[in-house]
Amino acid sequence: MRDAFVETAAGAESGAIPLHPVDKAGLEAWLGARPPAETAWLRAAGFKAEPGRLAPIPAAEGGGRIAGVAVGVAAKPDLWALAGAAKSLPPGDYRLEDADGRLDPAAAALGWALGTYAFRRYRTGMGKPAGNGETAEETDADKPRARLAWPEGVDGEAVLNAAEATALCRDLITTPANDMGPAELAAEVERLAGAHGAACTVIEGDALLEAGYPAIHAVGRASARAPRLVDLTWGDPGAPKLTLVGKGVCFDTGGLDLKPSSGMLLMKKDMGGAAHALALARMVMTAGLPVRLRLLIPAVENAVSGDAFRPLDVLTTRKGLTVEVGNTDAEGRLILADALTEADGESPDLVVDFATLTGAARVALGPDLPALFANDDAVAEALIEAGGRVGDPLWRLPLHDAYDRMLESSVADVSSTGSGPFAGAITAALFLRRFVSEKTPWVHIDQMAWNSADRPGRPKGGEAMGLRAVFAMIAARYGA
Repeated sequence: MRDAFVETAAGAESGAIPLHPVDKAGLEAWLGARPPAETAWLRAAGFKAEPGRLAPIPAAEGGGRIAGVAVGVAAKPDLWALAGAAKSLPPGDYRLEDADGRLDPAAAALGWALGTYAFRRYRTGMGKPAGNGETAEETDADKPRARLAWPEGVDGEAVLNAAEATALCRDLITTPANDMGPAELAAEVERLAGAHGAACTVIEGDALLEAGYPAIHAVGRASARAPRLVDLTWGDPGAPKLTLVGKGVCFDTGGLDLKPSSGMLLMKKDMGGAAHALALARMVMTAGLPVRLRLLIPAVENAVSGDAFRPLDVLTTRKGLTVEVGNTDAEGRLILADALTEADGESPDLVVDFATLTGAARVALGPDLPALFANDDAVAEALIEAGGRVGDPLWRLPLHDAYDRMLESSVADVSSTGSGPFAGAITAALFLRRFVSEKTPWVHIDQMAWNSADRPGRPKGGEAMGLRAVFAMIAARYGA
């Protein structure tokens, strides 16, 4: 993503093509201040400053040169204002010219960077029709592209940290399960640890039982690919302890409560929580936040075999609580239970878990808005504020105590699902709450982690949701 920018704005601005953000409310005033020939051109082109619309302005001397580009933006500053421009504009150097401050320059730069993202791992070029002027070996990275001069005052490294972490998150989620199983996910954590001088341990297979992680083992034992608990630590041991936990179900068949084919189609994304936790750990370490970071990822495949766990089995968890399995397709909360117990055992300053946990959260909030649960009001409010500030919104749902009754079991300490059809996202969060002590500030984010359709800067496939909001909150919390 670094090659999407002109590294220094100084000396480049004189030759860079200006991008002029304008919204509908300010369009007429802006047009009135432009040279008459430009105004006539824009009116003839039908430019009405709709968000995302671009209108190149030809240079007076012609020759196919561009003198500038009018960019339609939302009345409220929009992260995605320049996301479509990065791929739509002709190759060349561009700069933001925004005297009225319609865009936040850092957000605009991040949107530009995210607009250059593409998942290319499996693109060989061999399937392209003849006569398109490209060779099989040519990739988007080889081509000339539009580049943006860093806006004045923008911390480019901070923007790139967010963009590269988002790209990592998207890449991991979009990679199919044949190349992203528990072993490969663990290898990604080990690779990250090596790059940042962090320590990393992996507990695998039957060793999980010996180490006291029976629920992770139970969920993953049916697969030919052994389950794992991946544990990364980084930073000053005396610093505040920040622990991230990510649901790492690398593929979810539903187990013996088998999903239909339509429900199984996107289940490569069921490790989306792990991808978010890993990407956030990368952001924390890259930024050098003053924390003692711990990353815990239970990585499993929920498969079907003669060794699969069954509906109404009773599992013992790391905490010692017994859980009656209400549905083998609600496996994520079981592996998180063991990981959260381990996280809580160190009495951390903050625990954040990410999970593609429930369809109920998507029914309530739709695909783009993650559900936020927290046992600490101040932490929840800080997260909501941070999400609004960086354009990465979350919506808080309640840990409604009265619904604990829905998780009652007649044979075990708790049911994993309960018997009722209502409040599925809340009861899942209430189940997880049992594995975190009241004194530990804890956040649970239930997310889709997927774009179902292409939008500028947000291609179809894996997506980071809540990642930048949580980073902004913890950066503020720990005084970075």
